[in-house]
Amino acid sequence: MGSELFSLAGRVALVTGGNSGIGRAIALAFRQAGARVAIGARRAERNAAVAAELGSDAAAFELDVRDESSIERTVAAVASRFGRLDILVNNAGVVNRKSVLELERTAWENVLAVNLTGPFLCTKHAGRVMKAQGSGKIINISSIWGLVAPSKGLQVAYTASKHAVIGLTRVNAVELAAYGIQVNSIAPGYYGTEMTAELKGTPLEQAIKRRTPSGLLGDTGQLAATAVFLASSASDHVTGVCIPVDGGYMASDGMERG
Repeated sequence: MGSELFSLAGRVALVTGGNSGIGRAIALAFRQAGARVAIGARRAERNAAVAAELGSDAAAFELDVRDESSIERTVAAVASRFGRLDILVNNAGVVNRKSVLELERTAWENVLAVNLTGPFLCTKHAGRVMKAQGSGKIINISSIWGLVAPSKGLQVAYTASKHAVIGLTRVNAVELAAYGIQVNSIAPGYYGTEMTAELKGTPLEQAIKRRTPSGLLGDTGQLAATAVFLASSASDHVTGVCIPVDGGYMASDGMERG
């Protein structure tokens, strides 16, 4: 089994939320594997910085996944510039940690718009390009909170949206298989990213490390390697699954035993 199975040479990828954290790591890993990469995110300066890291054949687009017209323009621009679109990573996401008893409806709707409706709309428009090609890979970034709930609740909108992303993955995998498109998801555990920066040095961070069999927070490069697998020919018979990349978090009951 040669390394060519994991090569992305000749392929074109679009990574939403690709200008920081997990999205940036995936974009860089795709480029290293040979893909031409476009990132789509809202902050133009960060987009430009990551595009420069990716090299002269990369592209960056200002993309708001809450806005269908923005998505349609971005997908069309990627297909026009590169002549095709082989890989979509639905990574853009936001979190809100308020209680269900306090969360405003507008905040709930914003989290759902970014974390769930965004992947739906991106899949809709990118999937049309992939259907015409007869092939494609769609990777949705869920979370361990798409598989269970946080121990004290609180992240109600985020948890609901990430559970729903796994359902979206499965239903789209079934429908789109006939067109040669595989749809899978990744459930990251805790990673040291901008979204979790507030946890650094806190008792909660220590509790997470005790709960995780590896005893570590993840490195985004580890997760990016799983994304390369799902984007490559090595995963051509893998569809509709969710892969936790979490240091064993979901494998353990989390109990501290003496």
